Order: sequence, then C-alpha cells, then structure tokens
Amino acid sequence: MWRSYRKTGSSFLGPARGSQACGESGLGRFLEPNEIMMHLSPHLGRYPLPCLQGKKVLLTAGPTVEAIDPVRILSNISSGKMGYALAEAALASGAEVVLVSGPTALAAPAGCRLIPVRSAAQMRDAVLSEIPHTDLFFAVAAVADYTPAYPSGHKIKKSGEPLTLTLVPTSDILATVASLPNPPFCVGFAAESQNLEEYAKHKRLAKKIPLIVGNLAQRALGREDNEVILFDDHGRHPLPPASKIELARQILSHAVALMAHRRISS
Repeated sequence: MWRSYRKTGSSFLGPARGSQACGESGLGRFLEPNEIMMHLSPHLGRYPLPCLQGKKVLLTAGPTVEAIDPVRILSNISSGKMGYALAEAALASGAEVVLVSGPTALAAPAGCRLIPVRSAAQMRDAVLSEIPHTDLFFAVAAVADYTPAYPSGHKIKKSGEPLTLTLVPTSDILATVASLPNPPFCVGFAAESQNLEEYAKHKRLAKKIPLIVGNLAQRALGREDNEVILFDDHGRHPLPPASKIELARQILSHAVALMAHRRISS
C-alpha cells in the first residue's frame, strides 16, 4: 500500500522512534503535533523556509543546571521551546541538525541529533566538539552565568547559621565560538528584563557576532508565543508577536540571508 501511494508523489511523516503505549520503545510512535506542523508549514506558512541542504546547524537550548550539592542546584526557568522550534525549522530546511540541550520536558525533534547535557561546562564541551564543519550556530540556551566554586559531595545540612555560596563565572560559550579562527555564522539570544535594546546591542558588539535576537524574559519564558527584535549590522528588525514556531522560521530565514550576503561580500 505504501509503495503505491509513494508512486503518486505522496509524502509521509513518521513513524518516529520513542516510548510506545505498550511500554516498549522503538519505531512506531506518532509524531508530535508540533513536528507535523513544522513539516507542513513550508507549504502553508507565510514565511518560506530557506534551503539548507548540505549545511550543518548547531543549536543550544534549555537551561543549564549547576550543582550546589547532590540534591540542590542553581538553574533557571527556560523551557527550551525557542531552541527546539529553531531545530525543527532547520530540519525542515534540509539541514543536518545537532541540538545540545539542557534538561527540558520537550521531545527532541525527529531527525536531529540530540546531545543532552546538564551544566554550563558540559554544554561548552559538547558545543566545541561539534563546531568543526558547522555552518550556522544558534546559541539559544539560557546558560548559567555563575556556578558554585565548591559544590558539596554531600547534602548540606541545615545548621541555623547563614550559608555563603562562592560563585565563579562560567565560560562564555558564544564568545568562545565567535572568537575561533574560522567560526560558523553565530546567532546569539538576549533575554532581558529591562533596557532590552541597549543590552542586546551591547551584547552583540561585545561578542562580535553578526546577529542577536532580543526579547523580554518576562514575556517569553515558558510561553508558546513571543515577540522579538533582531539586531544586526543594518540596524533593528522587530518581528510581530507570533508563535515560537513561526518566529523560528523568520529568525532562520533572516540568519541565512545575512550569511549569504556575507559570503558574497567576502
């Protein structure tokens, strides 16, 4: 039956691999609704996706988790939805996609290679190991800026006395990648609680990256939709409020257009 349908030019989505209703794991799982929509969106959406056939796209997503002791952590409330939506958009564009993700409740997009990590240090190491042959790097993850200097190997007991944690800066993954001798095209993200444009512009220039996506954290974290502003060498480009899947398509298209312009200009 499937062969007959394929001869007519029909396309098929799935099945995917994963946990089954019977308790087993393997091929046969129904695709997630957002994955189905991402595959259909190039034919239905307002914003056509660029062709990334033969290109490698590397993304980070989600939060990082920094251990205080075996049961306590420093982290944040990033859901990972924007990074996963960008991974889906890149897959739909035909790219080879590698997703380095902190802990989230999301299913990895079918077709991408997922590298699960917890800490900022693990995320840095995973990214640097994948950078060779990467064409486009999206640093979407909400990486911890600080980590405990001396995480305890045992649960810290309550003593009734004040407790002081010594925190040390984590590595700046995006700045490290952007400073490499032959870096990929780098796209950063700036989630701010105030003075968005000022901080986003400063971050882009400080990290020496061609494009940064700015948004207000209180409007974005954990939500299905968002409103962002793109900042590049040509100025600011506000995008209207939309679902994160739709925004991912627009951000990807903008990044690919800039990447092509740079290639022509160089």
